[in-house]
Amino acid sequence: MDIVLATLVILSACLHPLWNTLIKKGDDQRIGFLGLTLGLVFITLIHTLLAGYDWGGAFQVWDGIVLSWIGQMCYGSGLVAVLRRGDLSAYYPIVRSTPLIVISFNFLILGQSYDLLIIIFVLMVLVGAFALLYRRGRKLLEDPITLGFAVLALCGTGIYTLADASLMQEIEAPVLMFLVNVMCFPSYCLLYWVIDRDNAAKRTFKAFLNRPLHYLLMAAICYCSYYLILYVFSEGADVAAVATVRQISIPISVLIGGLYLREGAVLRRLVASVVLAVGIVGIILNG
Repeated sequence: MDIVLATLVILSACLHPLWNTLIKKGDDQRIGFLGLTLGLVFITLIHTLLAGYDWGGAFQVWDGIVLSWIGQMCYGSGLVAVLRRGDLSAYYPIVRSTPLIVISFNFLILGQSYDLLIIIFVLMVLVGAFALLYRRGRKLLEDPITLGFAVLALCGTGIYTLADASLMQEIEAPVLMFLVNVMCFPSYCLLYWVIDRDNAAKRTFKAFLNRPLHYLLMAAICYCSYYLILYVFSEGADVAAVATVRQISIPISVLIGGLYLREGAVLRRLVASVVLAVGIVGIILNG
């Protein structure tokens, strides 16, 4: 991967855990995530209108947009459940292990081959990521429901990553982000109403009006992180390499979880992060 594009991916990865942390720290993770989604709708709409992007191309790739929406729904619903139930530093590594999905799809479905050295580095990244979940005296499957939500979010990241990489060759990033988030917001609200009879839409609008700067700040951080990835995809970067380099967000989440959220086991999880970081450097240098 080109060093400039790799730098943009790393910058995106550094921003990503920040908005996750703000949602985790909030009193209601559902409202936090819905407020962020609403903020993304406003930001992407303004960007699209100011830049004068063409909307016509989106109708030609509606199937890809729907696929991206499905991936985002799996990711968002799984992520919110994980943030409500578990430690950020414990389950974030699983949620962000997107290379496992991307490379499996490319290898099994598309028949794409990878050099052995790249596969070794990818495996190092994944081993380091899952090692971060380990906690002394606790089993990996001690909380299978939360783990299941993390896997759901992981599958979602794989789906929308593959869809978005293809879509960036056809439409502009803000157009995609606007359309997907416009579909996601009412979908999340309906999901929460079906599950808990939670009138999340009403509560979200009320919370957003009470603290607009807070939600717009979260949305701006998320927007910058996501836009950088979409730009890198538009430049033709390999999907698996991009998804793997983004794993650098994991040691950042470990530090935030341990030092800011006081989730514990910081040193042990940082050791696992070193393994992950070596894998990332190997992919940058050999991809």
